[in-house]
Amino acid sequence: MVCAPAAALGRGALWAAAWGVLLLTGAAEAEHGRKKVVHVLEGESGSVVVQTAPGQVVSHRGGTIVLPCRYHYEAAAHGHDSVRLKWTKVVDPLAFADVFVALGAQHRAFGSYRGRAELQGDGPGDASLVLRNVTLQDYGRYECEVTNELEDDTGMVKLDLEGVVFPYHPRGGRYKLTFTEAQRACAEQDGILASAEQLHAAWRDGLDWCNAGWLRDGSVQYPVSQPREPCGGLGGAGSAGAGGGASGGVRNYGYRQNAEELYDAFCFTSNLPGRVFFLKPLRPVPFAGAARACAARGAAVAKVGQLFAAWKLQLLDRCTAGWLADGSARYPIVNPRARCGGRRPGVRSLGFPDAARRLFGVYCYRAPGAPDPAPGGWGWGWAGGGGWAGGARDPAAWTPLRV
Repeated sequence: MVCAPAAALGRGALWAAAWGVLLLTGAAEAEHGRKKVVHVLEGESGSVVVQTAPGQVVSHRGGTIVLPCRYHYEAAAHGHDSVRLKWTKVVDPLAFADVFVALGAQHRAFGSYRGRAELQGDGPGDASLVLRNVTLQDYGRYECEVTNELEDDTGMVKLDLEGVVFPYHPRGGRYKLTFTEAQRACAEQDGILASAEQLHAAWRDGLDWCNAGWLRDGSVQYPVSQPREPCGGLGGAGSAGAGGGASGGVRNYGYRQNAEELYDAFCFTSNLPGRVFFLKPLRPVPFAGAARACAARGAAVAKVGQLFAAWKLQLLDRCTAGWLADGSARYPIVNPRARCGGRRPGVRSLGFPDAARRLFGVYCYRAPGAPDPAPGGWGWGWAGGGGWAGGARDPAAWTPLRV
């Protein structure tokens, strides 16, 4: 950065002192009529000084959030129209993806941010970015860069999401996923690979899982809340990872240089725009009948991530196993009780039962605005024999049944 004259430094210091505390009203706080006090970083030199919120801002999938960024510009020779504002997302330690650029009246958003990103425009010096309809992929760190003809300055903002981390492996068994396959598996179950920070937060919240899994940075880790010999030992000098010791911790295999190594995955998902519900047909169904059963209620078979989100964020509690879209059978427990799989809350798994021989109900997911063609608990099936919505019978012969 080009050094500024002493006079400019003095004016910048006065401005920084005046803006020692920035009042930022985020979208989430506005809903509750509150203001959020954000302490900002103070620039030391230069005629362009950028200030962003330290720590992180928090939203959820489908929400609206403001990524705060303000700048001070000593416009002795040039107006604010000559200042370029640029937002990028950090995708790797040395790689960035363009999000939004503004120069005067010309504004442009890029890629998946088109139609969702715009400047807040709260007076001169405000470079804050409003991001609407937040997605799982929006999670991460963003850089706010302000540039004039001679100088620039940057600030960093971290966007975090409310949600839940869940371990995952496919029907083929444990330790079957490369890094790329783990990314795809999480996406198929309505999630993304979790970050190391998200896994550590889940461990602090009680997650205990004795199988190593990929994280989004290419590392392989696993959380242990209850130390035991098969899961990295009982703690002490030999424990690795954050929080290692007698109280457990996140065991860390480090960054795997060979992306073809095979592990499980730790996925992350956030708030659901729709609703997960348990459908108990007149008779339990094999896996082949699950999709038809949900379709009769204007829904689809729920994905694993959707069930975890419904358990964690919508407090879905049901002590009955049901089919999910990947062929597994699971059930969510918010209030632990006898005969419901243990003394801790969580999503219980029965693994991947025989799809043809085992019979269950089904967990369905209905998207927002989708109508229920069978309100009041009615669905479609065969009045006599052969299972409910299962088998190979002609759907044209279905008749209304209580479900």
